Formats: sequence, structure tokens, C-alpha cells
Amino acid sequence: MNLHLVVLIAYSVVLIAGGLWVGRLVRGSADFFVAGRSLGPGLLFATVMAANIGAGSTVGAASLGYQYGLSAWWWVGSAAIGTLVLAFFVGPRIHRLAAKHGFYTVGDFLEHRYGTAVRGVMTALLWMATPAILAGQLIALSVVLEVVVGFPRVPALLLGGLVTTTYFTAGGLRGAAWINLAQLVVLIIGFAAALVMALHLVGGWSGMAVGMAAVEPSVGDDYFNFWHGGDAGWTLLALVAPNFIVSPGLLQKVYGARDTRSIRLGVGLCGLALLVFAFAPVVLGMVARMHHPDLINPDHALPMLLRSDLPVWVGAVGLGALFVADISSADAILFMLATSMSQDLYRRFINPQASDRRVLFVARVAAVLGGVVAVGMAIVSTSVVASLRIFYSLVGLSFFVPVVAGLYRRRGGAPEVFASIAAGIATDLTVRLATDGAGFGVVTPNLAGLIAAGAGFTCVAVARSLRGRATAAKTDETR
Repeated sequence: MNLHLVVLIAYSVVLIAGGLWVGRLVRGSADFFVAGRSLGPGLLFATVMAANIGAGSTVGAASLGYQYGLSAWWWVGSAAIGTLVLAFFVGPRIHRLAAKHGFYTVGDFLEHRYGTAVRGVMTALLWMATPAILAGQLIALSVVLEVVVGFPRVPALLLGGLVTTTYFTAGGLRGAAWINLAQLVVLIIGFAAALVMALHLVGGWSGMAVGMAAVEPSVGDDYFNFWHGGDAGWTLLALVAPNFIVSPGLLQKVYGARDTRSIRLGVGLCGLALLVFAFAPVVLGMVARMHHPDLINPDHALPMLLRSDLPVWVGAVGLGALFVADISSADAILFMLATSMSQDLYRRFINPQASDRRVLFVARVAAVLGGVVAVGMAIVSTSVVASLRIFYSLVGLSFFVPVVAGLYRRRGGAPEVFASIAAGIATDLTVRLATDGAGFGVVTPNLAGLIAAGAGFTCVAVARSLRGRATAAKTDETR
């Protein structure tokens, strides 16, 4: 048994044991859903950071770096920008409402602001989209096991789903927050060691530029262009950033904060840390291309580099960090699924009189069900980034405008929300099909969809306002 496999098995055992142990402290749905609203800046930083650094931020970002170069920074960099907006604008505002009205989920807020119908529709959309992002995490886990020990794809997916589901269902947000803190330490040490050693092996940044030109003379200047290169660059901002502002999983972590100061400090530091971390997987992917220029699957770039090209101990720690990153992000996704089904669907529509214990049971069943669905999607999917794009597109176009407008506008109801969702998704699909996914210059399908979503909300709001004024004027005339 090699060192890499021993490290991964050890991490799996520790994660499951930790989740089961912390699970004993969960006394009710408030602990499971919002950690008793007790998370200070440190734990909030850890749980948000761990949620944000997952398959997309590691295997996916390295894959983009391998293919397109430095401009892949914008994959994680866009998440960092969205996280900063969450920290200083959306997070504190929605936390105050959550604490005042006892919100556990984003569905609670949406119903408070727009009504029951919106809550039901958003819950359905979330369950359509979220298994795709969990599938992305599981694909990354299977890639690690496949590259390190030749583990078959399907058993690897099943193992990843088992580990994640077991430790999350025991402890909920309270358990995940404490485990995320430990995971974050491993993650930072692992990626820092791997990045330093990888750059040392190629002679630093200047050495990589020279070496890349020698290995692949066909690689052009775009490969080292920060702003744009291939299918990456700043245009990723419209796809990625909105999700890190209004993602239900992240907003529910914000609900668990002790106060708004904890949000600004903990989530704000997370955003700044992500701005720096965004370089690590991209540079590692670029180094991997120097060593393995003919990889059939770019998703293999990062685990292949860690296993084959770095000193054994550095590779083992790095692979452990990669494994931890995927698991920690997966628990945030299970959190969305569990709370959405138990609170937004079961307690609200099926059994309003359900006891706290019953709701907790349904949440845990929902997490298991979500894990099973995600494993199924991961089996038929081929790419981490492809899976994440499905989630980012649907959630960003559905949630961004209703959540932000609900926080900053007094007017607007269910008709505005439904118009926003319909306009956003329809425009995104139309532009995507008409341009084969390329968009119109800097106007990507996602950006076009977001503009249309905002326009749909605004147009219906204006029309309803004008109709209301006309009705009021007619009423005054008849008096």
C-alpha cells in the first residue's frame, strides 16, 4: 500500500469519525441548519472557505490552467469577487432579516418577501441544479483515486459519496463548521507546499515560460495572458460570481453567524484569501502541462502532477489537501439539499406540524437521497467544469435577481420573480444555441441571461406599478 493511499484512507476515517462525534452535540434543527446562530469570524471563515474551495477550485481550475493558462485565474477569482460582495453587501443585510424572523433557509426569505409560490418554485429549481455540482465534487474525488491507485471510476464515486454523506448527515452545519476548520489547515499546508515545490522544479515563473516554449512551441502568448485565453478569462465573472453572492448554501452559512461583524470579518477575509489562492491550482495545472503535455483528460492534470512529479511527501500532503477540498465543498452542497427538502418542502408544504425531530430525520434522508442522485449524475458526466457550469448557470439566473432585488427593493412580488427566471433562462439558452456557446463578443450567454433576468423583473414591476396607479386614479374618479 503506497503512502498516497494511506493518507487518503486516514483522512476518510477521521472525517467520518469527526462528523459522528460532533453529531452528538446536535440538539435540534437550529443546530443542524444554522449552528444555533453561533459562528464567530473564525469558524465562519473556515466553513465558507472550505465550501468555496472544492472540485471546481482545485481539479477544475487546474484543468482550465492546463488548457488555457493564466487566464484560468478568473474561475476562482470570480468566486472571490462574489464572496466579497456577499461579505459586505448581501450577507449582513440578509442575516439581520434571518435573525429577526427566524429564517433557516433561503426559501424562508423568499417566501417572506415574495410568497409561497416563489418558495415552491425555487425549491424545485434548486433540486434540479444542485446534484450537478455535487456530481462535480464526486468526479474530482474519483479522479484522485483513479490516478493515485488505479481505483475504478464507479467504486471511487460510490466511496466519495459514502464518506461525504456519512459525516455531514450526522452533524449538519455545526459539525461541518468544526470539521471544515481542520480541513482548511490541511488544505492550506498541502497547496502551499505543492506550489512552492512545483515552481522550484521548473525554475520559477520565468523558467516555466522558457520551458513551456521548449515543450510546446505552439503555445502562444495567450497562455500567459491574465485577462483572456481560450475558454477562460474575465468573462467567467458573469457565470461564477453571482453564485457566490446568492448561493443558498453560502447564505445559510451566513445565517449561522453570531452577528454582522462576524460576516464582514469572516467572509471578507475568505474573499481576500480566495483572491490569492486562485493562482495556486492554475499554476499547478500549467506546470503539469510541461510534464504531461499529452493528457487525454485535463482533469487528471493536478492529481497526476502531485503523484508523479513532486517528492513523495509533498505529493501525499497535496493529494490529501485535494481530497479534503473536494469533501469539504461537497458537504456544503449536501447542506443545501438537506435544508431545502426538509424545511422548504416537507415542513412548509407536506407536514407543517412536523416536530423538530421529524424535520431533522427528513433533512438527513434528503442528504442521503441527494448523494445517491449525484453519484448517478457523476457516472454519466465526464468533466468537473462541465458539471459545475450546469449549476452555476441555473442557480445564478434563478436566484441572483430575486434575492438582491428582495433585499434592496420594497416593491416586487411573485410575477416579477417568475418573469426574471423565465427571461434569464430563456435568453441564456437562446444565445447559447445561436452562437454554439460563444456568445456575442464579451456578452456571454450567462451575462445575456443575467441582463435579461434583471430586465424581466424591472419591466413587470414597472407595468404593475403603472397598472396600480391607473386603477387608483380610476377609483378616485368614481368617488
